[in-house]
Amino acid sequence: MNDNSDSAQLSPPTSDLAAATTPLYVDLDGTLTHTDLLFESALVLIKSNLLYIFPCLIWLLQGRAHLKAEIAKRIHLDVSLLPYNETCMNYLRQQRSAGRRLILISASNLGLVQQVADHLGLFDTVMGSDASINLKASTKLRTIERDSAGQPFAYAGNSSADLEIWKQACEVIVVNGSTSLTQQVNRFCPNALMMPARPISPRLIAKALRLHQWTKNLLLFIPLLAAHALSIEKWLTTLLGFIAFGLCASATYVINDLLDLASDRAHPRKRARAFAAATLSIPFGLGVVAVLLPLSLWLAALTSLPFLGLILLYIAVTLTYSTWLKKVAFVDVLVLALLYTHRVLAGGVASGITVSNWLLAVSLFIFLSLALVKRCAELEFMSDAGHESLAGRGYRDTDLPYLISMGIASGFVAVMVLALYIDSQAGAAMYPGAGLLWLILPVMLFWIMRLWIKTARKEIHDDPLLFAITDPVSWIVASTVAGIAAAASLRVLS
Repeated sequence: MNDNSDSAQLSPPTSDLAAATTPLYVDLDGTLTHTDLLFESALVLIKSNLLYIFPCLIWLLQGRAHLKAEIAKRIHLDVSLLPYNETCMNYLRQQRSAGRRLILISASNLGLVQQVADHLGLFDTVMGSDASINLKASTKLRTIERDSAGQPFAYAGNSSADLEIWKQACEVIVVNGSTSLTQQVNRFCPNALMMPARPISPRLIAKALRLHQWTKNLLLFIPLLAAHALSIEKWLTTLLGFIAFGLCASATYVINDLLDLASDRAHPRKRARAFAAATLSIPFGLGVVAVLLPLSLWLAALTSLPFLGLILLYIAVTLTYSTWLKKVAFVDVLVLALLYTHRVLAGGVASGITVSNWLLAVSLFIFLSLALVKRCAELEFMSDAGHESLAGRGYRDTDLPYLISMGIASGFVAVMVLALYIDSQAGAAMYPGAGLLWLILPVMLFWIMRLWIKTARKEIHDDPLLFAITDPVSWIVASTVAGIAAAASLRVLS
């Protein structure tokens, strides 16, 4: 996968004659690609079996080279999907056309480095780490000096570990270097060629954390609204739970993105996500998870121990979904629907309000419909792009009519369950003006039918929630439903 956003044409700082006679050694991780093959391959391994975390720790005790070799034995990494640095690639193509000898040299395992070289077809020689030697820093410098027979050489790298190599090179190329690194290089090589790193903005980080998805956690307040609870203490406790769930959800979204890199990179739109494009690095993502998850659990424990238990259950199910369940047709959408409903149940636990079976049933069916909207929208998009199946999912384009039927039916069943509740003794007991609640049914039916028509017209892309948040009609529907419910319960509030 190439990143066309950094595809500027660069000219070498040396003459064509020097370029043709001086070998150019090129680093891989962070230089030729925007990512690191050790982290990429480790995630592929852990996704295949979470228990591999423990062998990885044991292998690491025997050295990074041993760790890389053991991981490389057990995984298949699709190097064609890696986020290559197009600026660096264009420069290397220029150099190869000028007759320059190009050598790919990396601290990554030699087997993976060779796969990258074979895929790109740019390099004359390939060097990488084996089970005992980690080809980095001084070890890499000695290897370069031995290969170049003491003659002048050029080197392209990206990190402070490359400083001692650059100091011995006759031509310095800094790729994706930080501000402090470029300043250090300029002190001893003011004519170095710089290929700037891509900027990282707060907006990019917020998007990666899916802060807009925190709106899903407003479901925690539904039990309070359904019970007409006015206790400030209950609302504040639920607010604390809302924040805890939001932090947890952001962390699990990052985990899901890290475990789903290959599928996202194969997707025409998802390939632009921050971690898929490696605009944000894998270590950054792991750091975010290491901060947000403990903070979420601490806030959940402050809310209540049963609420903490529900958060832990949410994390366990989400991880299972990310590593396995999302690949199983129908199970994936059922899990998504249950995770939405889980939020409603968690809201009841946080506020100390018993959630009725009626509310759980309506929630399950309406969220199943929304989950099927998401899958149908993805499948339609991939079908238009010429793909017969959805990458990383268990669906084919021929399944689409059946999925649409299931989604519409699920939405209608949710309305039917709501109708049964309105007609029940429980509904009459909770709402003195229960007759007004019948007005909600046509409004809900309108919204569900409109949602599915827009899905069929390909006007919804992936996430129905994001569509609803930005859709004025959905806001009008929500306000109308809220107004009817408030009118029906007016005597309770008075």
